Order: sequence, then C-alpha cells, then structure tokens
Amino acid sequence: MRMLRRNANWIATPLLLAALIWIWDIYVQAFEVSPLVLPRPVEVWESKQQLLTDPRTLNHVWTTLYETLAGFAIAILVGVGLGAVLGKVRWLERTLNPFIVGLQVMPKIALVPLFIIWFGFGPTSKIVMAAVLAFFPIMTNTILGIKSVDRGHRDVMISLNATRWQSFRDMELPNALPYILTGMEVGIVLAIIGAIVGEYLGGSTGLGYLAVATLNAFDVQGMFAVIGLLTIIGFILYFAVVMLRRFVTPWHEAVLVTRQQD
Repeated sequence: MRMLRRNANWIATPLLLAALIWIWDIYVQAFEVSPLVLPRPVEVWESKQQLLTDPRTLNHVWTTLYETLAGFAIAILVGVGLGAVLGKVRWLERTLNPFIVGLQVMPKIALVPLFIIWFGFGPTSKIVMAAVLAFFPIMTNTILGIKSVDRGHRDVMISLNATRWQSFRDMELPNALPYILTGMEVGIVLAIIGAIVGEYLGGSTGLGYLAVATLNAFDVQGMFAVIGLLTIIGFILYFAVVMLRRFVTPWHEAVLVTRQQD
C-alpha cells in the first residue's frame, strides 16, 4: 500500500493526460468542430510526426534552445551578482528599489520592437528578451535569500572575526541558494517565453517563427504540434533546474521532504 502511494503520481498523471486527450477527441467529434478551429488529437499527432521527421525542425529547436539558455545564463550572472550586492548594501537597495519596481511592473513584451531596433532581427534581440524576463525573479529571490540569514548565524560569523567575503561565501551564499534556485525555476520558464515572443514578432528561425508560419498557412494541426514540442522542451528545461536543486542543496528541508516522499 505504501509503495502504491509513492508511485501514485506516476500512474495518476498519465491517466489524467489520457483522459484529457479522450475528452478533447470526444468534444471535437460530438460537436463537429472544424479542424481549422480545433483538430482531433490524432491529427495533431500525425502533424507532430511530420514535424519531427522534417530536418529543418532540428535547426528551429536549436535556435530556440540557444536563445533561451544564453538569455537564462545572462540572467543568472547579472541577477545573482546584482541581487547579492543589493542584499548586502541596504542603502543601495533602498535607492534603487523604485527603479527595480518600475522595471518589474513594465510590460516587457512591449520592449520587443525596441530590442529589435537596437539589436536587429538576429538571435541577439531574442537573447536579450529572454534575459530580461528571467532576470527579475532571480534577482529578487537572491536579495531575499541574502537578507533572510538568521541573526544568530551572523553573530557567530562576527564572533569569529570573519571578513565580509568570508561571511558571504560561507553563510549568506549557501543560505541564498534555495531562494536563487526557486528564482531560476521561474526564470527558465520566462526565458523560454521571452525567446518565443521575440521569434514570434521578429524572427526568421526558431520555434516561435515556426508557430507563426503554421498560423499564416492555416495549418492548425501543425501549430498545435509546434506548441506541443515547445511544451516538451519547456518541461525538460524546468525539470533540469529542479534536479539541479537536489544536486546543489541536498541539505535543504524541501529536498529532504521530497526524497522522503519519493
């Protein structure tokens, strides 16, 4: 019984997915929905097979992955670096906080045409867009992690005459890692969105461009196939960040509880 409860998610999730696909198929057939509005799952599956066998698809996938991962890497470097500085220098955080809040609430999708003007129609504008979207959750979580160190731990480091760098390396950074990884889990999803939107509005390659191409050709089945492929890629990248949490912070309570549940 205990083994069944542990493996329930591996059984329930595929069953739920199968049920949703079955309901989708029944709905399309029962109400005679036009394939231009909502195709049947079997038609989407056939289009996905054609998409995966097309040699050009690999180039589109690689372009989107490159833009996403490059933007995500930039967001990590800048977000963690700036977040660590703002978390330690309180007056600087208070000074820059209005600008940070203003940039956060700004509709960043509206910046895509501006990025295209500045950086061109190549991958650079998409990388910048991915980095901008992924940057804020990583930075804000880094600030929160640096500031949430227990006061007793700080007192211990002071009693040991630790330098600011030693306190950061041995106390603040390890404490902030779970927060940073949480920001990265959100950031990787936003990085994919940024790359896709950039390709959608001003690209000549990539899965975002491919989605627009299928839409312009009224190939709804193909568009659903592209969306499905994007979902799989996004899930893989998100799962990779989740696994990174288990590897980097095996001591954290959230990881320990997850392992006990597994």
